[in-house]
Amino acid sequence: MRILIVGLGAAGQRHARNLRRLLGGDVELLAVRQLGGGSALPDGLEPQRGVLPEDSLGIRVFTSLEDALEEQPDGVVIANPTSMHLATASASLAAGCALLIEKPLSHSWDGVPEFVELASNSGAPVLVGYQMRFHPLLKRLRDLVRDGEFGRVISAASTYGEYLPDWHPYEDYRRSYAARSDLGGGVLLTQIHDIDNLGWILGWPESVYSVGGHLSDLEVDVDDTAVTTWPCMMDGRGVPVHLQQDLVRRPPVRRLELVMEAGVLSLDLLAHRLQATDTRAVLVLDELLEDFDRNDMFLAEMAHFLSCIEGRDTPRVPAVEGARSVAVALAALRSQRTGAAERVVYPRGE
Repeated sequence: MRILIVGLGAAGQRHARNLRRLLGGDVELLAVRQLGGGSALPDGLEPQRGVLPEDSLGIRVFTSLEDALEEQPDGVVIANPTSMHLATASASLAAGCALLIEKPLSHSWDGVPEFVELASNSGAPVLVGYQMRFHPLLKRLRDLVRDGEFGRVISAASTYGEYLPDWHPYEDYRRSYAARSDLGGGVLLTQIHDIDNLGWILGWPESVYSVGGHLSDLEVDVDDTAVTTWPCMMDGRGVPVHLQQDLVRRPPVRRLELVMEAGVLSLDLLAHRLQATDTRAVLVLDELLEDFDRNDMFLAEMAHFLSCIEGRDTPRVPAVEGARSVAVALAALRSQRTGAAERVVYPRGE
């Protein structure tokens, strides 16, 4: 199998390492690197100074996407900055390749509906990279909600916070895509997982209200703080949803809590622990993944993508699904500018 990776930053290298782990020498790795340089990141955190990622991982490098696509890869992993995703994805799809597109699908709505339609009609698998959908406890939480074991949802609250300079301590955070509006950064878009988690579990909102923006002393030109709320229609009721996100918090946190008719469900996505209490505050469920590693989600996602390429599965998060979370994030950003609730515009036919 031949896989092309567009972008060899931290995300691209992680995907390359996982492909080697899953397929070993049975995969030929290609990459497009327009910037070049950089160091190999064998564990995704500590750079291997003086060693290029392509040398460390056995990757054949191209400087143009057109030249790389002429090699007719079976799949393309799109891991360049968010603002470049759609153009790269469209060209790769036109070449007949299966796609794994890092989240979010795009940083603006321009071209998104057209790409969703193109992906739907292409016949090639298109998977958007929401690796948290492969977290066993997030799926377990969703099943508990769908099964009605704890009754109906009364309210939902999700919290994410992490200090941006701590993401990649080996590089200047001000140059990262998350810190730059021209690359599609900001907490709402970069940490769009939290929107996707809520939409996947509870359903998608018709409108959102958000406050926030660049409120810290971080040297960024994007939103570093956002508090977003919306009513989620469930069983004919408007269930209140509260999402709090920032790029300034230490220590990091990522939690999801659902108040249910028959108790409270709490998921800590960093500790990999799901707990439930009943109406008397008695702990009735406590599930901990002791040996779970964050990369396990990425490995499962990549194994799923390979299965899609081989025709044994269909994408768990197709383009139309990936576009929903982008629509919500963009509505939240509009709300921050207008000071009013904003309607969410989904792809045609949604």
